[in-house]
Amino acid sequence: MPSIKGFLFDLDGVIVDTAKFHFKAWQRLAAELGIHFDEADNEKLKGVSRKDSLEKILEWGNTSLEPARFEALMAKKNEWYLEFVQEMSADEALPGAKKFLADSIALKLRVGLGSASKNAELILNLLNIRDSFECVIDGTKISRSKPDPQVFSMGAEFLGINPQSIVVFEDSQAGIAAARAGGFRSVGVGDPKILADAEIIISGLHQHSPSEIINKLNF
Repeated sequence: MPSIKGFLFDLDGVIVDTAKFHFKAWQRLAAELGIHFDEADNEKLKGVSRKDSLEKILEWGNTSLEPARFEALMAKKNEWYLEFVQEMSADEALPGAKKFLADSIALKLRVGLGSASKNAELILNLLNIRDSFECVIDGTKISRSKPDPQVFSMGAEFLGINPQSIVVFEDSQAGIAAARAGGFRSVGVGDPKILADAEIIISGLHQHSPSEIINKLNF
């Protein structure tokens, strides 16, 4: 089995919890369209691009929109989301995330981000951790969202490492599916019921050190 040389992290739910901001923005937009939207619906949008998320919401509401209206609503949702995100402070990274990143770098592992978010750079800067990532592959760089592995494949290409030597950390079912489809090792972060296809599952980055994760995957 190839040795592990790098980590690729999803953003929301792994490094920081901005799901609450997405939920508030999507719920507000759905209400404007007269479509019911709750936390269970929001869970289904984890790891999904903004365009695909709006398409899903419209499908759930049996609603269709003209292209111009569709684009305008995507922009409106993002404006609301950014308003909420600006409330974040540098100490809002999830427990253990900053230390895990620092320890990974100390082990000479290559570190990148793979996220569907188009606001990843902004959030990383708000958290003061942008410098922890050699590459940020986000929604501004990809054309296909998870479960397509494109976001992680681009990260592997940037880092110059074979996918089999990279561990993907994901909190969504779509993200784990993307990692598996791309030939990456996988760690699920969060609910074991949702992340059953991951090689190992942890509750958060505070639970194990990078070395412990590698040892578990190599066991």
